[in-house]
Amino acid sequence: MSREQIIEKNKSLFWYIPDDKKQDISDALLVETVLNHGTLENYRELIDALGGERVAQIFFSATGRQKGNYYPEIYHFFSLVLKKYDKAQGNIES
Repeated sequence: MSREQIIEKNKSLFWYIPDDKKQDISDALLVETVLNHGTLENYRELIDALGGERVAQIFFSATGRQKGNYYPEIYHFFSLVLKKYDKAQGNIES
């Protein structure tokens, strides 16, 4: 599934973005929204579309206010889950 298909399938998650602007959604916003408000199936589709390493890179590069956009329990959970994809930290698991 492509990122565009994820956005189209889950357009209710992006209710506040006009339809003609949805194609401009950044990878960072896509990751943040799916992790905060999506389902486990949405997460799997996101990993398939962007790749685990890219999702981890986006997630772990969030700092300050961007990091604060994640719910604390979501941030904690996905910091554990995405650790296996995180090259920057040397945490790639086989």
